[in-house]
Amino acid sequence: MAKDIVTTDPWCPFCGQKVGRATDSPERQMYEFPMGECQCGAVYACEATGHNVGAAMVEALMYACDGNSDFAWELLPEEDYLTGRIENYDERTHQVVAKKNIDGRAVRGVLYFVRLHTDVSEIAKKIQQKNREITNETLQALLKEDRAEIEPLPEKDTVRKKITKRQIKGLVSQGDVEGLVALCFGDKKGLRLLQRLLYDPVEENRWYVAWITGRVCARLSSREPGQVSELLHRLFEACSDSAATPWGMVETIGYIVSMRPDIFGAFARHLLNYIHEPSTRTQVLWALAEVSKNRPDLIRNLPFYSLFDFLQHPDAGVRGNCVRLMGNIRAKEVRGKLAELQEDGEEFIYYKDGEPVSMTVGKAAVDAIRAVDG
Repeated sequence: MAKDIVTTDPWCPFCGQKVGRATDSPERQMYEFPMGECQCGAVYACEATGHNVGAAMVEALMYACDGNSDFAWELLPEEDYLTGRIENYDERTHQVVAKKNIDGRAVRGVLYFVRLHTDVSEIAKKIQQKNREITNETLQALLKEDRAEIEPLPEKDTVRKKITKRQIKGLVSQGDVEGLVALCFGDKKGLRLLQRLLYDPVEENRWYVAWITGRVCARLSSREPGQVSELLHRLFEACSDSAATPWGMVETIGYIVSMRPDIFGAFARHLLNYIHEPSTRTQVLWALAEVSKNRPDLIRNLPFYSLFDFLQHPDAGVRGNCVRLMGNIRAKEVRGKLAELQEDGEEFIYYKDGEPVSMTVGKAAVDAIRAVDG
C-alpha cells in the first residue's frame, strides 16, 4: 500500500545536502541525461531506467569538466575526482524509494555523482576559457579568409520558366551545376526534383546525385538558405519513414552540411538518430567524417564517445569510416584502438566528390594516428 512506501529526498553522497531535480542542460546534446549541481561543487546525472549508467558516468564527468573531452579523458578516478551514486531513485516524484516499487511501478533510477578535486576543477575552468578564446579567434579568421561567395541576383528581365524532371536529369548527367543553380533560383521545385533522382537502385548513381545536390545547395544557400533548409527537413523525414528506403538521403545531408557548415552545421547532430540502423550506419559515419574535415569542432561538441565501439564493428565499411572520423577530430581517446587496427587488411569503400575510393582499414588507421599525433 502507498502508506507503507518509505521514501526520502535524494542527497549528495559527498556533503549530505539535499539535491534538486536534475534538468536538461541549456546546451543539451543528443543522448544527454538531465544534469544537476550540488552546492559543494559535485555534479550529477540522472539515469531514470538504471540500464545505461555507464553513459551517465561519462556524461557526468564531461559535465564536470565543462564539456572538455580532452581534459576529461586524462583524469584518473580517486586521484583527480571522486564518484558516488544514489540508487532506487524515482524521477517522477524526485524521491529515493526503499522498496524499489511505487504502486506496482518499478523504480530503478540512479543519480550518478562526480566531484573534481579543487585544483583539477580550477584547471578545467581555465582550459575551457582558453578553448573559447581559441574558438573565437578561429571563427573570426574563417569569417575573414574563407567567406563563401554570394550568388549574383538574377537579372530583372529574366523570365522564370517551369522546370521538368527531364531537364534536371539531363543537367545532372552533364554535371552542369551552373545550370542547376540557375533553374533552382527560378523554380523552387528544382530541389524536389533533384531529391527524386536519389531513388535509383544503382548505389554509385545515388552518391553522384548526392554530391551534385550538395554543390547546388552550397551555392543556392548563399541567397536562399530557406530552400535548402526545407530540403534537409524533407531528407530527415524520409530517413525516419519506416515504410521507405532512405536511398541517398544521409549521403545528401552529409554533402550539404559539409559544404556549408557555417549555415547548416547544427543539422549534423541529428544524423546520430540513424547510427543504430544497419541501412544507414555506414553512411552516417561517412557523413560525420565529411563534416569533420573542415569543422572537427562540430563533431567534438556532440557525444562522439558513443561512436568508439564502432571501431570494433565486424563490417569493414563501418570500421573504416569510423577510423576516418576519429582521425579528422584527432580523437586521442582512441589512439590505442587505432593502433590495434593498423594491420587490418580488409578493404572498404568511401566516397569522395561522388566517386568511390577503395582503402584498407589499416591504411585509414595509419593516417588517423598521424592526424591524432599532430
